[in-house]
Amino acid sequence: MADFLVLQEMNYILYDGNTRRNLLPLTFTRPVAEIRIGILTIRQKWERLLQTTVSCFTEPYLREKYPFRSAGENILINASVLPGKDLAAAVGRLKPGQSIQQKGILLAAWLDEQQLRHLSEHPAGSEGPAGQGESIEWTAPLIRINHSEDIFRFNGEALLADFELITRKRRSATPSGTNRVLGEALFMEEGVQLECANINTRTGPVYLGKDAIVMEGANLRGPLAICEGAVVKMGARLYGPTTIGPRCTVGGEIKQSVIFGHSNKGHDGYLGNSVVGEWCNFGADTNCSNMKNNYKPVKLWNYKTAAMRDTGLSYCGLIMGDFSRTGINSMFHTGTTVGVNVNVFGNAVPPAFVPDFSWGGGDAPEVYLLEKALEAAEQIKIQKGEVFTPEDRAIHEALFEQTRPYREAALKTGAESKQ
Repeated sequence: MADFLVLQEMNYILYDGNTRRNLLPLTFTRPVAEIRIGILTIRQKWERLLQTTVSCFTEPYLREKYPFRSAGENILINASVLPGKDLAAAVGRLKPGQSIQQKGILLAAWLDEQQLRHLSEHPAGSEGPAGQGESIEWTAPLIRINHSEDIFRFNGEALLADFELITRKRRSATPSGTNRVLGEALFMEEGVQLECANINTRTGPVYLGKDAIVMEGANLRGPLAICEGAVVKMGARLYGPTTIGPRCTVGGEIKQSVIFGHSNKGHDGYLGNSVVGEWCNFGADTNCSNMKNNYKPVKLWNYKTAAMRDTGLSYCGLIMGDFSRTGINSMFHTGTTVGVNVNVFGNAVPPAFVPDFSWGGGDAPEVYLLEKALEAAEQIKIQKGEVFTPEDRAIHEALFEQTRPYREAALKTGAESKQ
């Protein structure tokens, strides 16, 4: 499939920009626009507000799976920006040569086909095209996702905006009398199975997506989104603002976290102030610390600088890339980053950064053999009724090479392996 499709009409494209590197490992496997925050992904928000389809301009190795489209007239949009109605309307009114900026950060720009092609051929370090025409300064407040922790930090605001966007002028399905609902901000899509649950919407809205299942004894406290096909197990305690993405299975205790989709945290254990990618699995009684014992601000690993970065936050738990999983009774320190396709198990607590494609415990982890990692990723998708595509495999192979320096610096690389 080509990564550059040419159209003959106004065309909207969400581009990664330099922010992408601050959002690793979450953006190793997806464009910035495919990040879920609130109920919808950033791309889905823009599509609803612009009332059209939107493609993504991302890294070359991701374009086979996420192709972008070109037209004679294009509007390039900063994918790290969460849209509102006013900003979307302003973007839709852009004319040739115009751009929208805020304090030197490009939010959107009109490009012709030649300008877009030039950008696609010279993407390195690009934060978007240099302004050549009229620049419009945007003065209204907006939310921009600059770092991975911003996803759970701003999830409450995003969830409220999405709830209004999705449910406006629509009628919810009616919960049965077996449930106890406080407040009136519960919205249920068709096919939801909900019995004997406690739901508090006085603290924020609760959205239950199509065919979601909330089992008996679950306790839900808004703002909260349980997306399409997700399952909340018996006795689960979910505190908002939290998003459980499509076809996830969750249990235990979760607070102020975002799980993108197709991931399992189905057992007891704590997850707080965290962001988890897709196709992840938490073994029973996995616990993640979200506050330091000395109450100091939490630091997180930053791929861009290959060093720890002070978040300035008192609460920050786990950042986990796609296809990673933990064994039973796993524990994570405050502010731990786990890369893509990592298999964590054993008695030792892992370090604050667990490199992509690593295998084992915190005491003596190894490099995850690529073919073994690919086999595991394929089985993970099969269990969810999905297919590990050739595009998925190519992305994994590219990432294995890209992330090699981090592994070589941190992991045991001896010949002996139990894999």
